[in-house]
This record gives sequence, structure tokens and C-alpha cells, in this order.
Amino acid sequence: MGGSVPPANSRLAPLPPEPYDRGATIDIPLDSAQDLQAKEKELKAREADLKRREQELKRREEAIARAGVLMEEKNWPPFLPIIHHDITNEIPIHLQKMLYIAFTTWLGLAACLVWNFVAVTVNWMKGGDPVIWFLALIYCITGVPGAYVLWYRPVYRAMRTDSALKFGWFFLFYTIHIGFCVFASVAPPIIFKGKSLTGILPAIDVLTDNAFVAIFYFIGFGFFAIESLISIWVIQQIYMYFRGTGKAAEIKREAAAKTMMAL
Repeated sequence: MGGSVPPANSRLAPLPPEPYDRGATIDIPLDSAQDLQAKEKELKAREADLKRREQELKRREEAIARAGVLMEEKNWPPFLPIIHHDITNEIPIHLQKMLYIAFTTWLGLAACLVWNFVAVTVNWMKGGDPVIWFLALIYCITGVPGAYVLWYRPVYRAMRTDSALKFGWFFLFYTIHIGFCVFASVAPPIIFKGKSLTGILPAIDVLTDNAFVAIFYFIGFGFFAIESLISIWVIQQIYMYFRGTGKAAEIKREAAAKTMMAL
């Protein structure tokens, strides 16, 4: 009945007794320990190098920010990024609505000029003067990027950095933009040749010759008229904000200081 004897029908063989020596030591190869120390030193060196690079990058970004240079990554439109545009993350929430509508007027101007080109193309195909087609093309390919550079990007940066100078730049060229839209919605036969703009006067004139072409011109007149009204509302709202923040007085002080320095 001794417990040390396994049953006869057991399938497991008894384990051999394990040797036990209290004085036994475990030898660690010296080469492995040295390798671990070398790897640890290498990791520490890499970590120190990464920290140094991060500090250097942060220092450069701070220097750029102090110099007033903005880091702008092109992200709009998403399918073909050509400009930087991120109102949600870069513009204060109380200014976002105004800027979105200002952005709409830039897109609206693009729609007006593209439709103007289409209408003038239809007129030219119906026997109109080819010169007006080239003029409409010039308006289209220069007006959209010109508006972005001259007034939309300045107002975007003005609201992003709260720069009085950029606000002043915006007001100057946005006033010119409104003047052009109002002029284009009427399109008198001065300055711009004949029917190269789809205003109300060319639309009435074309109606006597070709009603089909006149439809395109009347639609173009509607586009320019709506663009003018929305643009007037935008400049009023931004100017009210501008005066309320005291930026107008700041611009006057800067202008007076520059005048004194010039003298």
C-alpha cells in the first residue's frame, strides 16, 4: 500500500528525482551582458537625439511664429489641394459664420465668371464678335485666383491672426470686388468691350437678335446681382466687427506712426 509505488496499470512513468544543490550558481555569459549594455547605450543615444531634434523643431516653429510667417499646408479642395483652408480649426468660432459667407462670395464670383464665359461662348458661336470671347476667358482665368490672393486670403489671415493691416488690405480690394460685380450686373458698353459681360443691358440688347442667347445673359445678370448683394452684406458685417474690436483706431495709429517715421 506504499504511496511510492505507482499502480500497475498507470501509463505515466515515474519522474526521476531532481538534483538539488544549494551551492549551485547560474553562469551568465559576459558577452551577452556586454551586448545588452551596448544596446541600452545605443537606445539612450537615439532617445537623446530625438529629444534634441524635437527641441530644435519647436524652436524653429516658435521663431517662425514670432516672425509672423504662417505654416500653411494645402488641403482644399480635398481631391486636388491647391490652397490652405481650415476655418473650423483655425478661426475663432464667433468669426466662422462671417468667413464662411465670405468664402461663399469667392466661390460665387468663380461661378459668375464661369457662367459669363459660357454665355459669351454661346453668343460667339451664334455669330458674335470673337474678341468678347477672349475677354470673357481672361476675366475667368484671372478673376478667380486674383480674388483669392487679393481679398479672400487676406481676410482669412486677418481673422486667423487678428491683424489690423490684413483687414485693411481686405477692405480695399473687397470694395473693388463689389464695384466690379455691380458694374458687371449692369455692363454698360464702357471700359469692358460690348457683350463680354452678361449684364442686364447686354441681355436686353441680345434679346432683340437671339432669345436663346439672351436667356444665358439674363441668368448671368442674376448671378452678378446676387453676388453683389451678398458681398455688400459681408463687408458690412466684417466692418462692424472690425470697428467693434478697435482695429480701425489701430490702423490709424500705425499709419500716423509710419508717416512720422517717413518725415
